[in-house]
This record gives sequence, C-alpha cells and structure tokens, in this order.
Amino acid sequence: MNIQQFYEFCLSKKGVTEHFPFDEDTLVFKVGGKMFCLTSLKEWEKGTPSLNLKCDPERALELRAQYGAINPGYHMSKTHWNTVDFNSDVSHKIMCELIIDSYDLIFKSLNKKIQTEILELEN
Repeated sequence: MNIQQFYEFCLSKKGVTEHFPFDEDTLVFKVGGKMFCLTSLKEWEKGTPSLNLKCDPERALELRAQYGAINPGYHMSKTHWNTVDFNSDVSHKIMCELIIDSYDLIFKSLNKKIQTEILELEN
C-alpha cells in the first residue's frame, strides 16, 4: 500500500475527515471529531511509514506478541494505541483490518446522534 492508497482507504470510511492538528507532518484521520489514525508524512517520504491506530487493549497485547512491527503507540496511550510499521511482517490485509478496527472502535464510542448523522451521509 502506498500513501495514496492508504489515504483513499481511510477517506473511504463514512464521516472521515483529515486534519493536521499538531504540525504540518502529522496527518490525522478522524470520525465524529475523534482520531482513529495518525501518520507522519516525512516517514512516508523516507520509506519508513507507520500508523498509530486505536486498538482494544487485550487485542493490542496479542498483536504485539504476534508481530514484530506492532508496538505500543508512539506518543499515545500505550494501553489503547498501537504503532504499526509498514513494509514489515504485517500483511496488507491485516493492515486494512487494523485501520477498520480502529475506525470502528472510535465510531462505536460516539454518541448515538453523531453515529446516526454519519450513517446518513451519502445515503
């Protein structure tokens, strides 16, 4: 997956917006105003991209034990976030599943009114 594919994949989810709230380097994807994915554009340019993704705490531990490229979230809550390195032992399919899982966790945490507004988008 290249950066364009990654970008389009994240934006293909309902209600997703992109932001640069921290600096000009850190691309953040949000749903309902809450972050579900962060990445450094400079790292993509250097060929060493990674993503910070929200994860269920128990699954986060399992994934870290299973994959060398999945570590506690860099500059994030180590319990709820993982940093996942691209170009590693994590397949394209698993990477997509992890992005979807992160999106779903955040979406489910939104109040019902916001969830409904997002679900009604593009219908």
